[in-house]
Amino acid sequence: MLRPTVLCLALCALTACASLAPLPVKPGDPSACAERRQDRVLFGMNSPDGPVSEAQWQAFLAEFVTPRFPAGLTVYQAKGQWRGDSGQVEQEDSRAIDLIHEDTAEERKRVVEIADEYKRRFKQEAVLIVSSPVRACFAMAARPGGRVG
Repeated sequence: MLRPTVLCLALCALTACASLAPLPVKPGDPSACAERRQDRVLFGMNSPDGPVSEAQWQAFLAEFVTPRFPAGLTVYQAKGQWRGDSGQVEQEDSRAIDLIHEDTAEERKRVVEIADEYKRRFKQEAVLIVSSPVRACFAMAARPGGRVG
């Protein structure tokens, strides 16, 4: 009975180690990996004044988010649910943005500014920020002549 448990634990340990193996990147390659921070910020699209329109969302991105992270970000459409101050479970259309950036106090401050501005602008009770350390790598396409980038 102990043997299957030991095998299962060994397999789990080996699988975890394999998932942490570095990506094959050559030294000096511009696609090299770097330690970064990933912040996923989730925004509800309902507000006391009615749903946040696509035009309002695009304006928020252009005016407030992109200037703080001009190197890039990813936007997702989602469906969310949460329990509000009323105690009721609310479901709503949502948006999420993924930001991959250096882990500095200034970059973290920019993420919080985005959440605070969204709450202010669209009268939200909350905006969820999920943060984690990540290892980010750009896999660049080879150009003619074998150059990368």
